[in-house]
Formats: sequence, structure tokens, C-alpha cells
Amino acid sequence: MKKYFLFILFFSLSSSALKAQSETNTGLDLSLQEFLAYVKLYHPIAKQAELKISQAEAKLMKARGNFDPKLYSSFTEKDFKETDYYQMFNAGLSIPVWFGLDIKAGYEQAEGSFLNPERTVPEDGLYKAGISLPLGQGLFINERMATLKKAKIIQNLNQAERDLKVNEVLYKASLTYIDWYQAQKQVDIFEEFLENAEIRFQGIKQSALQGDIPTIDTLEAKITVQKRELSLEKSKLKLIQSRFKLSNFLWLENNVPLQLDEGVLPAELNELSMDNILGTNLLQLENYNVEQHPLLQFLSYGIASLEVDRKLAAERLKPVLDVEYNFLSEQPNQVDTFTPNNFQAGVSFSIPLFLRKERGDLKLTKLKIQDAELEYEFQNLELRNQIDAAQESISSFDRQLVTIEQIAVNFDKLLQAEERKFSFGESSVFLINSREQKLIDARLEQIKANARLFESKALLFNLLANEILVD
Repeated sequence: MKKYFLFILFFSLSSSALKAQSETNTGLDLSLQEFLAYVKLYHPIAKQAELKISQAEAKLMKARGNFDPKLYSSFTEKDFKETDYYQMFNAGLSIPVWFGLDIKAGYEQAEGSFLNPERTVPEDGLYKAGISLPLGQGLFINERMATLKKAKIIQNLNQAERDLKVNEVLYKASLTYIDWYQAQKQVDIFEEFLENAEIRFQGIKQSALQGDIPTIDTLEAKITVQKRELSLEKSKLKLIQSRFKLSNFLWLENNVPLQLDEGVLPAELNELSMDNILGTNLLQLENYNVEQHPLLQFLSYGIASLEVDRKLAAERLKPVLDVEYNFLSEQPNQVDTFTPNNFQAGVSFSIPLFLRKERGDLKLTKLKIQDAELEYEFQNLELRNQIDAAQESISSFDRQLVTIEQIAVNFDKLLQAEERKFSFGESSVFLINSREQKLIDARLEQIKANARLFESKALLFNLLANEILVD
């Protein structure tokens, strides 16, 4: 497939917008599957969506950084008028773990003529090892725990958001391809009937010169040729416009845009190929679980993130009660020197008297959760109804297409019969043109019906948020 697109690139606009025009039709076919594969791989919006995954990974790394061990040290000295007031050195290691617990180890050294007595330590310094633990607020959940939980949720949330964005760009690309396919089919029809009109004109012209039919019939035949030429030119303009729109979705690696050459044609499309590419076979959708839809997953993960906020807000209603205990020793290489007789301990307590801020935060979070749950239920129901409606549309377009195809076949039979009558001198050019115009209209309506069916398949693909696999 990549070799194929490199060949297209040879006939395409480069990033400097230079185009190598092909003088003859290359006859290359671009299938819907190949087209969508390149859209998924290289379209800028699809690439932007992929960045969401990297962003989530970066946020998770940042959140885990709150649990990284931390080395710290400080040194303070005061010397004035040749008097050594004090020298104080403090260093240690802090290891945050789950449930707000911190494991600590440190070393203190202090000396000087005017050292604060509480700073006095043995000559070789003092070693300490212990823990700090919140027994009130922060015991079961705190800011760093909440941040890590939300970062893990955001990974799934961004995955769902990525899937939605990629699906949307693939849906728009599918509609553009269908429009291009339809425009090409219309050009093919007008080319076919223009050729028929020119052949008929030449035949009528020869018959008129031989005196077999009135000369006025040649004028009517010529007008028909001119009308077919005009219709063909209009359809070619539509094809050119659809080709430019399709080129908006074509990119290669390193953000190189492609301009689709006029020699590249859409591959033949039918309902079976659409179902295989987009996963829209109605018989296979009976067991589809709408709960796994990326939109509902996105909303569900949003609710889960709000639940973390609610737990954190509820935790802040508790009083702050932090305790710290450190064993002290002069000889850290001897474990038995760390005894309960030598320790440093502390307790801190605080609580707001009215807790208005904390209660307000909790109430706001609960309201956000209610709002998110209502949104989830609404989107769940709307998705189900939209999917059912899309399936009904496909079934209806299938039935319409069968009828339109039968009408086109019947108009073709009428035209052939009229041409036979004309060969026997029992009809006129006017009647043949009239029959032919009705056949053209029926064939065009058949193309439009096919396009409507394909578009309904693309819509169902969009509603299901199916994934297109890239080889």
C-alpha cells in the first residue's frame, strides 16, 4: 500500500504545492480501505488525537513523582567579630508511601558558642530514623494519592477521547470518498450517453443526407449532443471539486500533503465491501454493547475522576492530626542503639470551626457528579436511538435501491424498444431522446441511492465508533 501511495506522490503536489500533471489516465484505483488507512496513520487531526495518549502518560509520570524519595540538606553558619556563633548541618532522606505515610532518615550536626540549647547534639552528630503519619485528614486519601488516581483515570479517558476524534475524522473522510465516488460515476454515465448521442447524431445525419428522414431530425440530434456535453462538463467540475476535497485528507509521513492526481480513480464500492471496511453489517450488530462506546467510556471515566474529587473533599472534613516519631542514635551502624528511650516525637492538630469551605467544596463536587451522571444517561439513550435509526435507514435505503434498479432496467428496455421502432420508421428522434433522458435520470437516481446507502453505512460507523484496522 505504501508503494502505491508513493506512486501517487509522483503525480501529486509536494509541500511546495508543485504538481506534475499526468497527460494520460494512469488507471490507478484508490480503495476506500487504503484511503482510510492513510487518513488514520498520517492525517494531522489523527496525529493530534494520538498526542492525547502521550499527554496522559506524561501526567501519570508527573503524579508518580509525588511518591519519589527526596534527598534534602541544609547548612547554616554565623560568624561575627571572630566569634563562631554557630554552625548547623541537617541532611536526610524522605520516602513518601501510600496512605500519607512518610519514612524518614536523617543526620544532624551543630556546634558553636551561641548555639540554641535545643540544637545541641553529640560531638559526632545525631542520626534519626522514623515516620510521619496523618491519623486524621489524609490517612485514607490525600492530594498526592488523588492526583495519582486521577492520572490513571485520565489515561483511559484520553484513550476514549482519542478514539472519538479519530473516528470523527475517518467518518468525514468516508463521506468525502463517497462524494468522489458518486461524482466519478456521474461522469461515467454522461460520457457513455454522450458517446451514444454522437453515434446517433452521425447515423441520423447520414439518413437525412440520403433523404430517408427529415433534415430537422439532425438538428434535434445535435441539440441532444450539446446537452450531453453540457451535462458532462458540469459533472466533471463536480468531480474536480470532490477530488480537491478528498486531497484534504491525504498526507504522508513527516506531514507531507498530497494532491490526488486526476488519473487516480475510486475503486468499485458495494454494500459488502463497505460492511467489511466499516464493520456495519446489521446481522453482526445484535450483540453490540453500547456501554463500550468511547463517548460513554469518556463520560464514565469523567464520573470516576469526580468521585476521586468527592472522596478528597469528604476527607477534608476531618481534623488534621499528624504524628511524627523518630528514633535517635549516635551510632547508626549498631541497630540496637535505636531504642524507645532515645526519640523525637511530635503531634499537630487543627480543624476549622465551621468547615464552610470544606462543606461547600463537597457539595459542589456532588452536584458535578449528578450533572455528569445525567449527561451519561442522556447520551446513552440518544446513542441507542441514533444507532437504531441508522439501522432502519440502511434497511430502507436497501429496499429503495432495489426498486430504483428495477426502474432503471425497465427504462432501458423502453429505450431499446423505441430504438427498434425508430429503425422501422415507427418512432421519432424526440421520443428516443425522451426515453433516453428518463433512463439517464433513473441511472443518476440509482447512483444517488447507492450514495445514500453508503452514507448511512458511514453514519452507522460513526455512531458505533468502530475501529479501522491498519495493515
